[in-house]
Amino acid sequence: MTDVLSDVFNTIYVARRSGKKSCVIRPSSKFLIKLLDIVKNNSYIKNYEIISDSRGGFIKVELSEDLNKCKAIRPRLPIKAAEIAKYEKRYLPALGFGIIILSTSKGLMTNREANNLRVGGTLVAYVY
Repeated sequence: MTDVLSDVFNTIYVARRSGKKSCVIRPSSKFLIKLLDIVKNNSYIKNYEIISDSRGGFIKVELSEDLNKCKAIRPRLPIKAAEIAKYEKRYLPALGFGIIILSTSKGLMTNREANNLRVGGTLVAYVY
């Protein structure tokens, strides 16, 4: 496993495409929990549950039917606040449809929040 983030989004996407109601993500981390919070707040997943065990724990995710595609952005490009619109056109299918998740100096946030705060950051993933 070289890229945990890509594995997480691939697991969610494959489970959704195969018609499953939930999937399991292993291992758990604070970064993934914050990422799933953002995805849940934008209603692309229904809920998630953190389950602890002796091997780092895992997360059980309940999938929503609103999710069409989710993918990690590689390489993780640093962008300025003025460049957010350019990457929205590149990764999202239409204006105002979907989110891009950025890692900024103020934490993880969506492209809309970063636009409002006028902060740049590093591209992490997109979901629509």
